[in-house]
Amino acid sequence: MTTGAGARLSQQITQLLHRWQQGDLDAREHLFEALYSDLMQIARHRLSNHTNGTLQPAALVNESLMRLLGSSADYNDRTHFIAIAALKMRSVLVDHLRARAADKRGGNAEQLTLSHAVEMQDESAIGYDVLALHQALNQLAEMEPRAASTIELTYFGGMSRDEIALVLGVSAPTVDRDLRFARAWLNRQLR
Repeated sequence: MTTGAGARLSQQITQLLHRWQQGDLDAREHLFEALYSDLMQIARHRLSNHTNGTLQPAALVNESLMRLLGSSADYNDRTHFIAIAALKMRSVLVDHLRARAADKRGGNAEQLTLSHAVEMQDESAIGYDVLALHQALNQLAEMEPRAASTIELTYFGGMSRDEIALVLGVSAPTVDRDLRFARAWLNRQLR
């Protein structure tokens, strides 16, 4: 449940989003300032142990925000905006790693695990090449778009199951089922 202060902040963010969508550039600047620390936290989490320091969290956030400026998404609220920003971060990270792989002709491919996507550590978690995961997620999105979205929002967005449920308009148990399915499907595809 959202506290009084948290609810007021969420309402202020939603108002800023709506003002920005109506063309108020000051609202956009206030919005970015208000959410910058949240976005930096997501970026730090995404970049830990994955780019060997070649892409910094601030650069990831800034590039993601630039891509958001170029999109025409209709943001409903703070959670929806953060979800879209997290997906833009995924895109920036994948583009960065593609460029690095091209420079090194495929050497030193970045590895990641999906163990956090089920809210518990899995000792048998497998490291995946980020680019291979990106391709597999695209395949999953063609078959089961909602399941792919749950993985993206969990892994790339760092969102809780309740936040994902709100963004996708489903129940938390549905998010849990989608995460289990998507993780199992990705494990099979990427072995």
